[in-house]
Amino acid sequence: MSTARATQLTSPLIHEDRLFSADFSSRTVARRLYAEVRDLPIVSPHGHTDPRWYAENAPFPDPARLFVTPDHYIFRMLYSQGVSMEEMGIPRKDGGAVETDARKIWRRFAEHYHLFRGTPTRLWLDQAFSDLFGIAARLTAATADHYFDLISECLARPEFRPRALFEQFKIEVIATTESPLDPLKAHQAIKASGWTGRVVTAYRPDPVVDPEFDGFHANLEKFGAITGCDTHTWRGYLEAHRLRRAFFKHHGATSTDHGHRTAQTMDLPQVDAERLFLKIIGGEVSEGDAELFRAQMLTEMARMSLDDGLVMQIHPGSFRNHNPAVYARFGRDMGADIPTRTDYVHALKPLLDRFGNERDLTLILFTLDETSYSRELAPLAGHYPILRLGPSWWFYDSPEGMRRFRELTTETCGFYNTVGFNDDTRAFCSIPARHDVARRVDCAYLAELVTKHLIDEDEAHEVAHDLAYGLAKKAYKL
Repeated sequence: MSTARATQLTSPLIHEDRLFSADFSSRTVARRLYAEVRDLPIVSPHGHTDPRWYAENAPFPDPARLFVTPDHYIFRMLYSQGVSMEEMGIPRKDGGAVETDARKIWRRFAEHYHLFRGTPTRLWLDQAFSDLFGIAARLTAATADHYFDLISECLARPEFRPRALFEQFKIEVIATTESPLDPLKAHQAIKASGWTGRVVTAYRPDPVVDPEFDGFHANLEKFGAITGCDTHTWRGYLEAHRLRRAFFKHHGATSTDHGHRTAQTMDLPQVDAERLFLKIIGGEVSEGDAELFRAQMLTEMARMSLDDGLVMQIHPGSFRNHNPAVYARFGRDMGADIPTRTDYVHALKPLLDRFGNERDLTLILFTLDETSYSRELAPLAGHYPILRLGPSWWFYDSPEGMRRFRELTTETCGFYNTVGFNDDTRAFCSIPARHDVARRVDCAYLAELVTKHLIDEDEAHEVAHDLAYGLAKKAYKL
């Protein structure tokens, strides 16, 4: 037993061949492919890191607030095992008491670290602990204080501030995601500072597009105030979107993002669209009216993207804030977004009938419904010029999810109707690990195609480079 325990503590925290095949021939090819892409710059075209990190360049305060409290992948797992959100230091909407002792939060996280065995979160965290902080021992209750003290010591040094890490991670460009109501002061501060790191925004109009969004009517009032448009008229409302999109584009945006519950689109005659809008702003609306309005707005956003060149992303299929008790206490995006079935073939048809053959419009589709990959998404993207597939999001930015994505889509739409990798993260220090996992999975998949003699190795090297770097830059116009 003592020998086994010693082996666990002295062996590397991460294995150099992780995620590669056990087959020698395939693993050997994967190693060669990976060697050429592992150090490529990171293009992070869609995520949820806080732009204030880069604007203010202040030290991260402590390990708990670096790794635990901003990451719903972590606290949703702990919550599922009976650890309260308050114990994790997650702020309450009502300002109620939560744990503020960072060491206590970290210890509780460490005590439950075994819950992450076999998950992508464990892969990301172990790689960050190893590569960034040089830790070799596994995180446990016994090593919690060692971790906390070492990481805290590192965070106090200049080379661990956000901009230094940005450069150390070889991030070429990262996109944050902001509401149309955001004044983008952080982005303005980054630009004014003279720092050369490229941080761009993305236009996420959900707060003023979804009638079921908290504070929708108040948001419309603010939307009108900051644009000078009459957002109680259909024409004024659409013009407000055009103005804000232009403002976001001026601050580096190359894309929009839409987190609708479904992929439903609609192309109503103008008079019917205006009538629907007046009904929406008039007061109580049915669930059907709200869905119809969201569907119409996806088509309106596509029309605007054709005009202003912003790439359009749709992230449908999430039943957001599924847990009402958590939502009431802590608000949105607290790990209770649950996948639902998504119909893309019928839902997208109105938009595709109108814009599907345009070559100057790009619509990137994501899914939480894996059953749709081979049945719907790959055939759609393999035909319509505007469509591209995003390979991972939320529950499926995982090794097995990435692998299944390639297996279920490549035969029908190939590699070049996809957009590389999208890390979709809130935890800054996990970004390199997430991209590394994607590069390893893709290299392992390509290596098998080579050993099966489906593609030649020189082709695999080219594809590996495109998947790791080139496709995202091209698709997102970065």
